Amino acid sequence: MKKIFVTGADGFIGSNLVEKLLRKNYKVIALSYYNSFDDTGWLKYFDKKLVKNLKIISGDIRDFNFINDIVKQSDIVIHLAALIGIPFSYKSVKNYMDVNITGTYNVLEASKNNKIKKLIITSTSEVYGSAQKLPINEAHPLNAQSPYAATKIAADQLSLSYHKAYDLPVTIIRPFNTFGPRQSMRAVIPNIINQFLKNKNKIFLGSIDTFRDFNYIEDIVEGYIKVIKTKNKKIFGEQINLGTNKTYSIKEIVNIISLISKKKIILIKNKKERLRPKNSEVTKLLASNKKARKLIGYSPKIVSKKSLSSALKKTFDWYKTNQNLPIFKNAHYVE
Repeated sequence: MKKIFVTGADGFIGSNLVEKLLRKNYKVIALSYYNSFDDTGWLKYFDKKLVKNLKIISGDIRDFNFINDIVKQSDIVIHLAALIGIPFSYKSVKNYMDVNITGTYNVLEASKNNKIKKLIITSTSEVYGSAQKLPINEAHPLNAQSPYAATKIAADQLSLSYHKAYDLPVTIIRPFNTFGPRQSMRAVIPNIINQFLKNKNKIFLGSIDTFRDFNYIEDIVEGYIKVIKTKNKKIFGEQINLGTNKTYSIKEIVNIISLISKKKIILIKNKKERLRPKNSEVTKLLASNKKARKLIGYSPKIVSKKSLSSALKKTFDWYKTNQNLPIFKNAHYVE
């Protein structure tokens, strides 16, 4: 049985991926960010019947010796650990460099040292910046419009260099905007849902005229599973978009959630702290998933507006049930 080490396992995508791996009977070593509260994020909510093949280790992605020791125990490494909040990246650039670049270096170097069979690095659609050509394929120019995006570009390029220089079996997965249960309240869709759940008819957001390629978490997790399972060695040294090849404005998403919640909106208002600097705003993201279809047989299920509405309904219902969890108590950007 393959043993898989997942960094960032306690977060949104990470916890959903770990849960799916456990259901498929993989052995998983899950890295949770060390803290004095011994808080393992979403991992602590797993069904006890599910965790017999799960080993949770608390630590820091920035500690090379720590990471190297865990990688020694693994067959496959999936790297998700990162600082991802774009607004905070304007205020704490050095921290983003340390976590996103140095953290990725540690994973790459440890994987090289220990001859890992497969390494999956998680990127972001933000590396493309505002689209110069649609749909965006993997050959699209990289254009960092935020410090966050710049650190992810650096991490991606470092990863590709390790493949070319050391023949490291690395694949870069680039999920476009992902949503679903367990996502932080900082993200736009949980933020919108939360405002409706608080019976607000005045919705406060950043720009509502930007467009995103929204992907349901189950589709994104399935993309990772396909990369894990494939025997196609052509995936190594490749960057692979995971997207729907559809795009919707934030305003359209608000209107869909309004129908789901059965609450009318009187006003959608820009909130200053959610607006990006003018030249930093990414206006439109629309993925080409041709390479993913070809290399790993990727075929997302949530692609039509009807299926998107259904996935948003599932997400809305989950937050409605779980809105009072302690993990959401001190959430920022909830209004």
